Amino acid sequence: MSNCDTCIHYVYDDEEECCFCDMDLDEDEMYRFLKSSFDDCPYYQVDDEYRIVRHQM
Repeated sequence: MSNCDTCIHYVYDDEEECCFCDMDLDEDEMYRFLKSSFDDCPYYQVDDEYRIVRHQM
C-alpha cells in the first residue's frame, strides 16, 4: 500500500472508475506521481474520518 492509498486527496472518480490525486500538481510532480516514485508528497494528509469525533469527546 502506498501513501496515496491513505491520503485524503486521493479520491475515487465514479465516471472514470479509478482513483486519482485531486491536488493541483505541476508537471514535474505529476510525472513523478504517474511513475510511482512520489514517496515524499508535500500534500499528503492522513484520511482519518474519526479525527473530528475524537476531538469532540
